[in-house]
Amino acid sequence: MEILDAGAVRAATPWPKLMEAIADALGDPGAVAPERHVHPVAHPDGAQGSLLLMPAWRSGDVIGVKAVTYFPANATGGASSISAGYLLFDGRSGRLRASLDGDELTVRRTAAVSALAARYLARPDAARLLVVGTGRLASAVAEAHAHERRVTSLEVWGRNARRAAAVAETLAAGGLPARAVAALDAAVAAAELITCVTGATEPLIAGRLLSPGVHLDLIGGFRADMREADDEAVRRAAVFVDTRPGAVLAGDLAGPLAAGVIEQAAVAADLADLTSGRHGGRSGPEQITLFKSAGFALADLAAAQLVWASVPQRTTCRRVGP
Repeated sequence: MEILDAGAVRAATPWPKLMEAIADALGDPGAVAPERHVHPVAHPDGAQGSLLLMPAWRSGDVIGVKAVTYFPANATGGASSISAGYLLFDGRSGRLRASLDGDELTVRRTAAVSALAARYLARPDAARLLVVGTGRLASAVAEAHAHERRVTSLEVWGRNARRAAAVAETLAAGGLPARAVAALDAAVAAAELITCVTGATEPLIAGRLLSPGVHLDLIGGFRADMREADDEAVRRAAVFVDTRPGAVLAGDLAGPLAAGVIEQAAVAADLADLTSGRHGGRSGPEQITLFKSAGFALADLAAAQLVWASVPQRTTCRRVGP
């Protein structure tokens, strides 16, 4: 069994190659991804966490499962709120092939999905990018979008100004035109592409501020109690999702659906519809588009396959114990 760390995952998943792998997996008729399991986990201090289990397989090829914990209270101490591990099995023998760093795998595939969707949904000339959030995913999603398009302005906003400045500095050191901003509403009104990577439970993005032609990318929320944009944002936009079963359970869509702001039919297409050409994506330069991503196991599996394919030789992991 191979043990593949964050560096190995990162090196094997360059953005264009990873996006291609995800699109290929979405078009594979032998790919299966059952609904993920989400279990509440009580924290000793009274806060609530979550345990997620996300299996997927491609018939006769590979089987993978990701285990994820989400403890939002960690963020107050500057620690990551999400931790994950990934196990990859042989699809014919069932033998365990590899254990991968699930944190890096999640970050890479999530950012790649966001940029892949924007290829179809953002205006081709959208160059003013706003990143809302300061966690580990913030830098990755900015880099993924910048790899897909020419970004002339990259603004970063977060509740913690110091952390927003640190993210902007990291991105600027990598050659991107990044700066931290203090006024979120003004940044939203000026942006042409907005990507949200927060654990917010109250909306941050006001729909009344969205300018014609903007693309809004909502990544952070996966539970029903999590919201990054208000009802007006959803009402004004053409709505697209990574997968329907997962996305409509997340608060950004579950809330407006329950309130009657939109109906299920308002979801125009999912990512597989876009990558296959079954839906053409953006219909015009003035249309406001919204992509709700809640994460899906097939993207993890596609990323894990890329990492596995990059391993030059197979070694045996020493087993400790009886």
